[in-house]
Amino acid sequence: MSKIPKAKFCLGQVVRHRFYPFRGVVFDVDPTFDNTEEWWLSIPEDIRPRKDQPFYHLLAENAETEYVAYVSEQNLVPDDTGEPVRHPQVSELFDEFEDGVYRALYVQEH
Repeated sequence: MSKIPKAKFCLGQVVRHRFYPFRGVVFDVDPTFDNTEEWWLSIPEDIRPRKDQPFYHLLAENAETEYVAYVSEQNLVPDDTGEPVRHPQVSELFDEFEDGVYRALYVQEH
């Protein structure tokens, strides 16, 4: 049985890409790569990540737009700006923002 890698970043944490100018808030984590081979091969070979590490789903933003990104752990670093993410879906998943981390929105079931 193979060991499942432990995620370095948590849900609600704001992170930024190590090479590209974008940042985002983590809203889901895959323990290892869980996307298409075509997607993986589209990444430039010199920065193509290993598949045996956590991959993060981000509500992401750059200077021009907001979008959803899928990024390997090795290509992320903590965002130390202390600024919230402007992505319009943040309020659908998260509540308060404090010290660079969003708190998950609590939804009460009826």
